[in-house]
Amino acid sequence: MDGSNGSARPADAALSPYKAEGGRSGKAVEGGASTPLGGGERPARARATGESSGGRSKAADETHARVRESAPPARVRGKGGPARPPETEAPARDRDTRDTRDTREDRDGRGKGGDSQAVPDDPGSGEPWGDGLIARRVNEATAAEQAVAALEVRSGGPQTAAPLAYDGALRSRLDALRELVGLSRTRLDSRTLSEAGRVLDEAAARRRLSGQHTVVAIAGATGSGKSQLFNALAGVTISETGVRRPTTAAPIACSWSDGAASLIDRLGIPGRLRRRPVQSADAEAQLRGLVLVDLPDHDSAAVQHREQVDRVLALVDAVIWVVDPEKYADAMLHERYLRPMAGHAEVMFVVLNQVDRLPGEAAEMVLDDLRRLLDEDGVALGEYGEPGATVLALSALTGDGVGELRELLGQFVAERGAAARRIAADVDAAGWRLRSVYATERRTGLSEEARDDFAARLADAVGATAAGDAAERAWLRNANRACGTPWLRLWRWYEDRRDPPTGRMPVRSQADEEATARQRVEQAVRTVSERASAGLPAPWAQAVREAAVRGAQGLPEALDELTARAGVPQGRPPRPGWWPAAVLAQASMTLLQILGGLWLVGQIAGVMSPNLGVPVLLMVAGIIGGPLVEWSCRLAARGPARRYGQDAERRLREAAAGCGRARVLDPVAAELLRYREVREQYGRVMGVEALVR
Repeated sequence: MDGSNGSARPADAALSPYKAEGGRSGKAVEGGASTPLGGGERPARARATGESSGGRSKAADETHARVRESAPPARVRGKGGPARPPETEAPARDRDTRDTRDTREDRDGRGKGGDSQAVPDDPGSGEPWGDGLIARRVNEATAAEQAVAALEVRSGGPQTAAPLAYDGALRSRLDALRELVGLSRTRLDSRTLSEAGRVLDEAAARRRLSGQHTVVAIAGATGSGKSQLFNALAGVTISETGVRRPTTAAPIACSWSDGAASLIDRLGIPGRLRRRPVQSADAEAQLRGLVLVDLPDHDSAAVQHREQVDRVLALVDAVIWVVDPEKYADAMLHERYLRPMAGHAEVMFVVLNQVDRLPGEAAEMVLDDLRRLLDEDGVALGEYGEPGATVLALSALTGDGVGELRELLGQFVAERGAAARRIAADVDAAGWRLRSVYATERRTGLSEEARDDFAARLADAVGATAAGDAAERAWLRNANRACGTPWLRLWRWYEDRRDPPTGRMPVRSQADEEATARQRVEQAVRTVSERASAGLPAPWAQAVREAAVRGAQGLPEALDELTARAGVPQGRPPRPGWWPAAVLAQASMTLLQILGGLWLVGQIAGVMSPNLGVPVLLMVAGIIGGPLVEWSCRLAARGPARRYGQDAERRLREAAAGCGRARVLDPVAAELLRYREVREQYGRVMGVEALVR
């Protein structure tokens, strides 16, 4: 391996459990290829070294002894545990790593190219080692150590990492989403709110885990070379590659630093599929905190593979989509993944692999066409300093462009913001899915005009106008009784008794009147509910209508009771101050008529002296004065009678409006208020302070 891909940590190959135990086997990495190692079998290079050791010269033995004296202490690997220095001190381990870093780079160079590079005896001098035997032994130890580093995950003491911390804006959005879900549980079905609930659960789970690590998945179609790219980034063959399809059957995780166990546990990746890369100081510093996950093919023929891809993609912080020149425009990739995940562009890499197969400028042409397809999918491209997806071309086979991707990944991981951006994108996606049940472009609510119309309809249903007219007529009738002439009242009584009701309009039964009133009430409720729900999203419009219907139950009966209590008051209407004077004047006119008549009768009977002038004058005054007093009282009674009727109508209207408000309008207003609250919360979720009101 070359130094850019990193090298294994120094260890004594003789103490590796893969060599110490005859029943265990491992892989020795040499030049990017893996060779199985068993207890009774060694690589050819190791055998050659062992065979030549017996015939080496004395000068070579002395050189070998000097190298062993100057080499760092060997690490002791416990059974099933990590390698550790004899003194079990971390500073010594780091010092050993620094002391042998130059030596590892030379070993890697030999393992990759097959030619041993010069290893200086003194770091300050440029003289190469003169003993090729020693170089071969060092290279043997390096190959075994790379296999151990790639195939074993150190299981030292528990590593603790600082939990993820969201910024204030994201915390506010998550709190608003939680409040939104709580307010909507009784109005929306659980299936509608399931995605929002999942985002809240995943945000809470991710927040409890390490904030110093970034989980990046490598996803792609069959044969795109994602496993090859995974191995190139790790610096060692970890994920199996080949022509068999599908090759990757389960997700494999590779962590560049300790403390990521809980994150990998969250992905459901077992310990046997967890790896550590071949690390060098530069690679470790560059990708510290990276957890790389190789996924199965998203278009695999095996259903369980596709299910694993979908499950892990919902949990990782970022994703690298690997496409090849043949399938970069695959409809499944764009319609099932890239287009729905367009809002996650800031945590997305799109890599065009296998560009070594394209001649001349064809790679740039294919890359431009890939950018065009991403733009049609709605994926923002991170170009010219704008946030968005990173698109680049490379060849995992030749290594062309892999260094650029590694550098971009290093910058991406060093920012420590991928997890928060992923959660923010998930909140955006969940919010857009809920837009149809919360957002509206129309003005919503119950206007004063609609409220007044509802009250007027209820007043008509209870007959408020007719009740006012009846009260006015009752007042006038009472005034006529008090101020009218007795002879006229007697005549009217006689006419009413004599004339049958033939030719008059039939009197409606009480049942017919109640049916008509109930229909009017139902019509009024339907009208106000339609006006209140106009422009609302379907679930909230349905909730408003249901609230109105529930309130309408028993409303006609309640209105009947109010009509009986607040209608025309029982007993005689109140009398104005002039009423006694009018009654006295009418009584005087009647007495004058009676006195004049008796006087005339007395004269006719001879009891009184004849004098027609005075009795006739008294009778004429009484006869003319009585109707005149009655007419005057009727004119004077119109105003009080009208006010009395209007008061009765107003009382009935207010009573009907109050009953309708308590039973229908208040529940409807409560639903509208709840919708206004959830819409405000939805605005906070989407990062908008105020939506259209």
